[in-house]
Amino acid sequence: MHNKAFTPENAAMLLIDHQTGTMGWTHSHDINLVKQNAIKLANIASALKLPVVLTSSMEDNVQGPLIPELKEILPDAFAARVKRPGIVNAMHHEGFNQAVKALGRKKLFVAGVTTEICVTFPVLQMLDEGYEVQVSADASASYTKYGDDLALQRMRQAGAIITTVDQIISELAIDWTSPNGQKLVGILDYH
Repeated sequence: MHNKAFTPENAAMLLIDHQTGTMGWTHSHDINLVKQNAIKLANIASALKLPVVLTSSMEDNVQGPLIPELKEILPDAFAARVKRPGIVNAMHHEGFNQAVKALGRKKLFVAGVTTEICVTFPVLQMLDEGYEVQVSADASASYTKYGDDLALQRMRQAGAIITTVDQIISELAIDWTSPNGQKLVGILDYH
């Protein structure tokens, strides 16, 4: 295993603003695929018992609640979700920032909607604070493809690793015949 690998023992999962209303604003990617990939990330966290922080912004407004699948898959994280009152950079919200610190992990998988607003700024701050960050580009989306591409470029230039859900699954599995590999191979399912 390479020495910078993200593992179930050293990584955590942050899912930002996968809300029913917000997801409807995105056009950069097939939103059904983005939702499916966000659900895969939740299933990865559940299967491997990765620490998770969920957050939402202005749930009671047009942004709406987090997608209901997150409540089903990660009931404890859903109940403890950080409800932000409209703060764009989730790391500026004391509750979210403290929840991330409380995980005790320096390697973070991050995905969210929208990439160019709700993901970029907290990721830039996480990098500044010494976290290693992998952004799942296929579980994130923006209003335009152009905006999404520029956001991913900006995060990459700052030091984030831009990845996909299937790369995350493979990195965490290490070996499909291992106990973790067996848990993850079903999530990888292409059928």
